[in-house]
Amino acid sequence: MKNQIAFWLVWACCRAGALLLAHQVAAQSSTNLPHLQKQGTATQLVVEGKPFLMLGGELGNSSASSTAYMKPRWPKLQQMHLNTVLAPVYWELLEPEEGKFDYTLVDDLLKDARQHQIKLVLLWFGTWKNSMSCYVPAWVKTDTKRFPRIRDKKGKAHEILTPLDKNNLDADVKAFSALMRHIREVDQRQQTIIMVQVENEIGMLPEARDHSPMANAAFGQPVPTSLVQYLQANKASLAPAVRAAWQTSGFKTSGTWETLFGSGLATDEIFIAWHFAQFANRVTEAGKTIYPLPMFVNAALNRPNVKPGDYPSGGPLPHIIDIWKAGAPAVDFLSPDFYNPDFKYWNDLYTRKDNPLFIPEIRFEPSDAAKVFYAIGHYEAMGFSPFSIESTHEPANEPIAHSYSILSQLSPLLVAHQGKGVMNGMLFEKQIPVDTIHLGGYTFTCKHDYTLGWSPKAKEDEWPITGGLIVQTGPDEFTVAGSGIVITCTSDRPQTPNAGILQLDEGVYIDGKWQAGRRLNGDQHHQGRHIRIPTGEYGIQKLTLYRY
Repeated sequence: MKNQIAFWLVWACCRAGALLLAHQVAAQSSTNLPHLQKQGTATQLVVEGKPFLMLGGELGNSSASSTAYMKPRWPKLQQMHLNTVLAPVYWELLEPEEGKFDYTLVDDLLKDARQHQIKLVLLWFGTWKNSMSCYVPAWVKTDTKRFPRIRDKKGKAHEILTPLDKNNLDADVKAFSALMRHIREVDQRQQTIIMVQVENEIGMLPEARDHSPMANAAFGQPVPTSLVQYLQANKASLAPAVRAAWQTSGFKTSGTWETLFGSGLATDEIFIAWHFAQFANRVTEAGKTIYPLPMFVNAALNRPNVKPGDYPSGGPLPHIIDIWKAGAPAVDFLSPDFYNPDFKYWNDLYTRKDNPLFIPEIRFEPSDAAKVFYAIGHYEAMGFSPFSIESTHEPANEPIAHSYSILSQLSPLLVAHQGKGVMNGMLFEKQIPVDTIHLGGYTFTCKHDYTLGWSPKAKEDEWPITGGLIVQTGPDEFTVAGSGIVITCTSDRPQTPNAGILQLDEGVYIDGKWQAGRRLNGDQHHQGRHIRIPTGEYGIQKLTLYRY
């Protein structure tokens, strides 16, 4: 009997210890999940305990729907030095029958990504993809009574589920929750999936807002108190369009949408933006309750002089970003998708104290190679991701591959210096060939390489877009990287206004350690006149200056 008691006491102690250890491991793994942190003025994504700079690429819309299609394309992504792939998860394939989930594609993505040492950002193609509800399952599409759609002013239904209906929201929440639960079960230890995009390019078409009976009824109701409170608390910093609309009522704090914001398309867009934001917030909250990865929503950018409804109205666009901030506090940040040339303009609008920059989608073209340096150097972006990245036939020769090769070497240096005011970027075209950067008591006059006039192509009407970045690493020490740039330096000290090049080396970083190559002198820096990385070449140079 004594032996039996002793046995059960030992067994109970071991079991209690095992349970405690399991609890501690689970708690530890939960606190070490990918998350966002502030470093100075920058927001960083932390993965496996370290800041992580996403050198990404987004797959084409249908590519992730076939494991066989993707199989030969993963090596391409490695050749382009990607560390992150943005891949869709399709509601119609995840839940082909209501309540019955198929995780095959998700598991295959995880398997292939791990095999190729690449992280994943999942894009939830749920209720909306590019405004339309084209990725909802057949059982949702065909039951329009249970899952109602938006309607235009004439009462015509369109293939867009209304954000105001509870059935639509509940179905999305259940599916997204199932996805996040599965990710937690199969990936919490490995943490291959580091972030999730909720929906894709939400927006209302072909009019500024939904005119279904439930939407019209809601439009006549008072503006929610939570939105009014946000407007009051942030009155001084509101986006100009939101502030101007609210000002039409004399900044009233109660009443219907038209009472507070006036009558017109601007109010229609604010109204539908609120309901899109509330919908996305509920989906995000449900997912984070299960597995709290960072989550964001992306936007299809509007163009000048285009009316809401002619572009996807109510998406997380800069002129109504405050409506989204008020309506979707669970969403970590809002991001632009780029298919227009106004790169600096839109990034300026998206970069706010409450909104770090991440570029999840940009047209795949040669200029990306320069834009990524500027995004990371100037805006301290968390990452960059050309669209349909797997479509290239010459991955190793893509310009973005050269930039990613440089940035992958520089990543430890960059994340260590983000948010400290010691880094900046440059971006040039023929119309904007010069920029000025002030760092460490020096003025750097940065120019397009073709301003030197040495290349025969300098006489052409169009110049390739070039760019780079510069990081101060010591009192007179700097690291410069990029392509097609030339930099001259002066001192900001009146008593010693000149700056000379004391030492300039090209080289590479291997495992985070600098390996110097050639000492650049003579013709390479034009007898001490400038720092240069020629157009078509990609490199890293370490610079030490002196004053005289």
